[in-house]
Amino acid sequence: MRGFILEKFGFQPTEEQENAVSMMADFLFAQQRDSVFVLRGYAGTGKTSLVGALVKCMDALQQRTVLMAPTGRAAKVFALNASHTAYTIHKRIYRQKTFTGEMTDFMQNVNLLKHTLFIVDEASMISNEGGYGSVFGTGHLLDDLIQFVYSGEGCRLMLVGDTAQLPPVGEELSPALEPDFLAGYGLEVQQITLTQVVRQLSDSGILWNATMLRQLITDEEVYAFPRLRVTGFPDIRVMPGDELIEALEDSYYRCGTDQTIVITRSNKRANAFNQGIRGRILGYEEELTSGDQLMIVKNNYHWVQPEGVTEGEEERATMDFIANGDVATIRRYRNEREQHGFRFVDVTLRFPDYDDMEVEATAILDTLTSEAPALTRQQQETLFQNVWDDYPEKHNKRDRMKAVKEDPFFNALQIKYAYAVTCHKAQGGQWQRVFIDQGYMTEDMLSPDYFRWLYTALTRATENVYLVNWPAIETTMAAPE
Repeated sequence: MRGFILEKFGFQPTEEQENAVSMMADFLFAQQRDSVFVLRGYAGTGKTSLVGALVKCMDALQQRTVLMAPTGRAAKVFALNASHTAYTIHKRIYRQKTFTGEMTDFMQNVNLLKHTLFIVDEASMISNEGGYGSVFGTGHLLDDLIQFVYSGEGCRLMLVGDTAQLPPVGEELSPALEPDFLAGYGLEVQQITLTQVVRQLSDSGILWNATMLRQLITDEEVYAFPRLRVTGFPDIRVMPGDELIEALEDSYYRCGTDQTIVITRSNKRANAFNQGIRGRILGYEEELTSGDQLMIVKNNYHWVQPEGVTEGEEERATMDFIANGDVATIRRYRNEREQHGFRFVDVTLRFPDYDDMEVEATAILDTLTSEAPALTRQQQETLFQNVWDDYPEKHNKRDRMKAVKEDPFFNALQIKYAYAVTCHKAQGGQWQRVFIDQGYMTEDMLSPDYFRWLYTALTRATENVYLVNWPAIETTMAAPE
């Protein structure tokens, strides 16, 4: 098995990579069934290529593998890198319950597969927080994932990720990549961390700086500005603000809006960038325009019909719900109106991360340019109360609640423009050109989170990174050694 994986690898492996292949082979043939394999690797260490070789090997041996990732965009990237169908975790492990009248719930699916290897990429994004109020299973995604996989006869799990990236929102570490946390499930944890960068650092400023940041994170040297190296590299540069418009125009022309992203540190700054890009570069004067790129900013369960995964059917990318962070393009929009104190519009949206699936929906316009990440708690309560008052004929509280939960205005998609996003929203995705804006920063504002933010932002780019308005104190002009 080891030799077969290396044959599919296609490169001369490093000693570290050979060790990883040996450990993966031992994991697959071990008698211990309640075991999990954790493959951690920093940018440029070859973990993606190793996983791709493993998948090709399993396919050639007619052994079943299921690939998953936390988001639709991450699943799409995983599928491209591994040349294999990939699903979102939610699609594989949950199915919709019958409507209860109170909430649209998704219960844990039944794992009918046998002797299957489940591989999850971008595992640093898997949260185990949630609990009360979640509509998915127990509300703890990692718990549910573990329970689902190991309920199948002879099934095992491999978790792949980068511990230098941002952990899930509200958590200090990524639990799915922490061996001690995983051992708490009663699993035998086998793990290896790839640290040896296999590409020449002199070839890539993105990789050189990501490696430098990762080392600072590892050494906990995170309370002074990192000196990014830019001169001598073809793929990274500092860009004055007055050059940004021209650079974005060039990127949209050469790569397309879908392969260009601005990553910034707050919803407020993302909102400002989005307004400027639409008005000054794309020339959009209307609030919405056909072709506009939008991001969904709150999970929505109303506008798509969950299909689940039936074993043996043709595999394809479909949606069980529209997730926070999903990106869509406007095909058509119509029927703008005011209702319940808010503004709404009917839209036809195309979702590129789900095989260009089209969805007809009603969207709320009030979130487009607000500085809040979505409707505020007060706005949400106002909308609920106004919709509630719209059903006076429903005298039974349960019937009225059901009517509210099925109301198109209450279920309107909450949207923002998607030309500039926060780093958490970009995580799991890749773009050819990435423009990074860190905004105002002082040394007393630095923390490990900032270094992880910058590392994650840098590694979203496949070709070029532009550091927008970067202070001179935070860069060095020295040529790479």
